Amino acid sequence: MRDTASQSRKIRMTVLSCTGIVAGMVGLAYASVPLYELFCKVTGFDGTPRIASSNTSEATDRKVSVRLDSNVAPGLNWRFSPETPEVKVRLGETNTVLYKVTNTGTQPTTGIATYNVQPDLAGSYFTKLECFCFTEQTLQPGETLESAVVFYVDPRIAEDSDVKHIGSLTLSYTYFPSKGGKPVAQAAASKPQPMVQ
Repeated sequence: MRDTASQSRKIRMTVLSCTGIVAGMVGLAYASVPLYELFCKVTGFDGTPRIASSNTSEATDRKVSVRLDSNVAPGLNWRFSPETPEVKVRLGETNTVLYKVTNTGTQPTTGIATYNVQPDLAGSYFTKLECFCFTEQTLQPGETLESAVVFYVDPRIAEDSDVKHIGSLTLSYTYFPSKGGKPVAQAAASKPQPMVQ
């Protein structure tokens, strides 16, 4: 009888342990995307520019080119372009570039912009002070909106052996259709086709 109670207790502990492990794995799976996004924003990993409230760097004489790339995802009838395709900036100097976006469709539409910096390793040295990204914009038919990006390239890029020889960076924005502050997947936007039997 004592062996049966001991064995029953062991089985119960095993079941509880397995249940805890499964619950922990499910929780980690749900938390992984926001945690990864936070990690990228803080470290600049994977070409994610850093965000700051002010520039405390001193400008140097070294310059780099920043190419400005703009894209619009399918499903959004917008025209989107930078004021200039490229700017030469001094390391540590605060810069402002302007973008224009126009709704070329016949209906009001809402979009949201995402961004990244290439090459990936340079993302941690590209710091944005002000940006229109991750903010929903609703444009009426024919409406044009002008938005600014304020940024600087951290002078410490010149000390990093992996990226110190880079002469140019690309800041790339893409506008996606948006709903509730998040980009809408193209698959979710399309209606299911009826099955033919």
